[in-house]
Amino acid sequence: MAKKLKVGIIGLGGIGTVHADALTATAEAELVALCDIDAPRLQAQGARLGVKGLFDDYRKLLKSAAEAVYVCVPNALHAEMAVAALGAGKHVFLEKPTALNARQAAQIAAAARKSRGLIQVGMVWRQAPQAQIVREYVEAGLFGRVHHLRAVMIRRRGIPGMGGWFTTKRLSGGGPMIDLGVHWFDLSMWLSGHWKPTAASAKTYAKFGPNMRQYKYVGMWAGPPKFDGTFDVEDYSTGFVRFGDQATLSFEIAWATNAESESFIDVVGERGGARLYEAKPLVIFTEHQGRLADITPKYNENVNRFQIQAGKFIAACRGEAPPAATIEQGVTVMKLIDAIYKSSAENREVAIK
Repeated sequence: MAKKLKVGIIGLGGIGTVHADALTATAEAELVALCDIDAPRLQAQGARLGVKGLFDDYRKLLKSAAEAVYVCVPNALHAEMAVAALGAGKHVFLEKPTALNARQAAQIAAAARKSRGLIQVGMVWRQAPQAQIVREYVEAGLFGRVHHLRAVMIRRRGIPGMGGWFTTKRLSGGGPMIDLGVHWFDLSMWLSGHWKPTAASAKTYAKFGPNMRQYKYVGMWAGPPKFDGTFDVEDYSTGFVRFGDQATLSFEIAWATNAESESFIDVVGERGGARLYEAKPLVIFTEHQGRLADITPKYNENVNRFQIQAGKFIAACRGEAPPAATIEQGVTVMKLIDAIYKSSAENREVAIK
């Protein structure tokens, strides 16, 4: 039996806790180190998880016995910590988004090329069973060539941690585009195989967040609101992306808008297509016996995407498989997001190089 991989986690907030639970449920991993600047939270999580290696500075954790490190901190710290961990020879799991922007993402990629460790980006939606099925259909050629994608992720009221780091651009890099859109853009390109976006035309809006005290909602991830805090990001975005003359992608991504909440990706090919929902059954659109037909594949919905992702990361660290989401793909996603923000600011289509 192979030796367990010793893993440390930097950042024990909401997503760090999700990853910690996934790792403790993964037989091939041993959680040996935790790091957080919140001392009571660090002690509580250490006790809950049975981990004795507790650190209040990530640099100290990088000197520990951990062979691999999960980076689960606010976006502004991703580049600094990922580069340092790779420099220390650690394998790195980097929670999405890769960084604040493509420039920082490229710095991480450069560090990875020099490191004996590897890096995997946290694109957990690739592990969803419905996503795996669509990918199989595309790779088998059952849709023909995919020529259009539609990515929609709308939260009627879903601004997270209003007034905190999520809504402060210097800490987050942006609003729903970099928080939610990063998942749907990555998944759209991974499903279709189109990884060369060439131009983006987009518009972002901030209609709810700037008036924090007037914002009506029924729940708030990472809340409650900090009314003395900052909201200087978008809360809604829409646009159009070109992949040369091969394909296009239209999108609508929102934390808050006066429209029905919905979340799906359409994959459109010349011979068939699919709608992959966030919370509804997958639908395949095709033809059968000379008639139009909809197929609803059966699959096990009761899977833990984070545990599957952890298993793939460990396999990559052992050299048994490539990373499930590469840093180069993470850079591409950030280039697309940068172009979307630039297009909105300058009111024009922006080329992506």
